[in-house]
Amino acid sequence: MEFFPAWAKVNLGLAVREKRPDGYHNVRMVMQTVSLADRIGLEPQAEGISLQVTGAALPAGPENLAWRAAHRLMAEYKIPGGVSIELEKHIPVAAGLAGGSADAAAVLYGLNRLFSLGLTEAELGRLALELGSDVPFALLGGTALAEGRGEVLTPLPPLAPCYLVLACPELAVATAWAYRAFDERPEAGTDIAQLAAAVRCGDLQAVAARLGNNFESVVAARYPVITELKETFLALGALGASLSGSGPTVFGLFADRIQAENAARRLGKRVRTFVTLPVTAGAGTFPREAVNVWCASPST
Repeated sequence: MEFFPAWAKVNLGLAVREKRPDGYHNVRMVMQTVSLADRIGLEPQAEGISLQVTGAALPAGPENLAWRAAHRLMAEYKIPGGVSIELEKHIPVAAGLAGGSADAAAVLYGLNRLFSLGLTEAELGRLALELGSDVPFALLGGTALAEGRGEVLTPLPPLAPCYLVLACPELAVATAWAYRAFDERPEAGTDIAQLAAAVRCGDLQAVAARLGNNFESVVAARYPVITELKETFLALGALGASLSGSGPTVFGLFADRIQAENAARRLGKRVRTFVTLPVTAGAGTFPREAVNVWCASPST
């Protein structure tokens, strides 16, 4: 069996724009892959798709994006036989970190290699978009400006050296609800152009000052822990802090490793925390900087 990483992401910036005729919203985002990953194992088998999940109580059939990614690619390219998938979960589920999308992207990448299909980025990207709006970015990885539904991607230079501490409260925030709540009380969007410019300049302080997420106000109004986590990050030395996706994960951006680990340790008494690094690659590949992740579990 061959194994592939499925990297988590955070949204450095997320601006919700108008609703589209197809029911989706247009968005503008700056997205960043981080060094927290699920582990996908793939192996050919005689027939069918089998999926074994460890580390989380997730379905092992068509409801799972990893299974659907395998089914879609194998049907499209008429691959004979079947595949066995092992999914080892480390990314918290439904946390605004695109764990399911990352799993799907890693399956697409891995099957392309496993069966020597020679598919291009564009061909894989088309399948990725059919599976979900975040799957194309999960394939690309690194740092990118995302527009449209999230599938129109413009690579950005790597983020300046830093640490991203993830704080993951045990809440369930439905993305559909977050969009509906935002539509009921829309607000001016985060300035994604200025954030992208700060990334291009390699100015970490400017990046931290421009973090922002349109979902934060509506999610924090229902779940005050979001504001509490953000304020604690800033009090513990974060250059900036923001919500990722529709939450509930809040991340803090740190220039100093000791401060980052201290913040994770302090917050880890209340919620699950991870100290991560920016990653410069997409699903399936192992960049040098992504070999370690530091985790603090809540005290029991």
